[in-house]
Amino acid sequence: MATLSFEDLSFENKGDKVRIHFLKLFYFDVAKEELQKIAKFSITGSEIDFKGLSENKAERKFMFLLERGFKELKNKIDKKDTIYIHRNSGIPLIGHIAFGIIDRGTNIIEVKPETSCNIKCIYCSVDDEKRPVDFVVEEEYLADELRKVIEYKEDDDIEIHIASQGEPTLYPRMVQLVALIRKIPQVKRVSIDTNGTLLTKKYVDELAAAGLTHVNLSINAMEKDLARKIAGTGYNVEKIKEIAEYLSKKVKLLIAPVLLNGVNEQEMPKIIQFAKHLNARIGIQNFLNYRFGRNPVKQITWDDFTQLLKGWEKEFNVKLLIDASDFNIRPTKELPKPFRKGEILKLNAVLPGRLKNEKIAIARERIISIPNCDRIGPLTARITRTKHNIFMAEIV
Repeated sequence: MATLSFEDLSFENKGDKVRIHFLKLFYFDVAKEELQKIAKFSITGSEIDFKGLSENKAERKFMFLLERGFKELKNKIDKKDTIYIHRNSGIPLIGHIAFGIIDRGTNIIEVKPETSCNIKCIYCSVDDEKRPVDFVVEEEYLADELRKVIEYKEDDDIEIHIASQGEPTLYPRMVQLVALIRKIPQVKRVSIDTNGTLLTKKYVDELAAAGLTHVNLSINAMEKDLARKIAGTGYNVEKIKEIAEYLSKKVKLLIAPVLLNGVNEQEMPKIIQFAKHLNARIGIQNFLNYRFGRNPVKQITWDDFTQLLKGWEKEFNVKLLIDASDFNIRPTKELPKPFRKGEILKLNAVLPGRLKNEKIAIARERIISIPNCDRIGPLTARITRTKHNIFMAEIV
């Protein structure tokens, strides 16, 4: 009997199918009939047994089913199709705004390991309902490619900022990713954005031990009903306040509310006082309208926003008008761009993108996003964006 054991897979009976769970957050189903074609089998936890086969033969045949199953990967939270990007996928990690690595020409490099979210903030710049596909990236592949970017930049004071078009702490391998990043000698700080809903003291301890140094925690109201309304789902602000207290003892904490015109201005003084109580920094953000985001209100002008911050600065004796220097952001070498704006290319669209009718093409070790594209395969396109090595093109 051959026993195949897995670290990131587990098995569950589902009628005439076996559900294969991947990284706890994703799954796909395999018909039992397909497994029976390999050999009589049984499943237990993270193991599958095939009777009467050698381990090599069982592994070879089962891996064929796995490869096919991964093409039907689903996200447990929203049941969306999910694409797993790994070192053997042939998909680069530079070029797309939603996942991978973004170098904006400073000593802070953005890392985006996944696109899932567990709440539905009414102000989110990423309206998840407009994005039918999720992505998740293998942590070792991400760390390896990140190391190459850092080496190119020739800077010994790098911060890695882990963000997401969603909630980064959903990423099942976050502790492992942080640990891999901190092994890179040039990395001096690792920060993360989070809504805090998934954090526990144990999770915080694990992240801090792995090397996480900074947390940007979004709290948009202290009044429980308003906080729940802004989150768009079940949300316990008292629990978030407790985890903020614990975070303030383990990492450098920044409280990052979003100011929504006519919704939560009255909550800002309370949030400022809470941040001061924790000896945490505070970075109030102005809500901005985005074409593909949720837009419950109209953004206020930057002049009006600045005047509000000046008033609160004076009232609470705290710095609220912040700039790049407050976050130790400096210019550094930026990765070269292998395309120029206006360049016409023969491309091959290979994957769906995040947005409806968006496709992803690959060329010159970069990802190119093609909106308003309804087909996979060969096409001709003109490059329309190259800023920060985020590439977009239009069909011609």
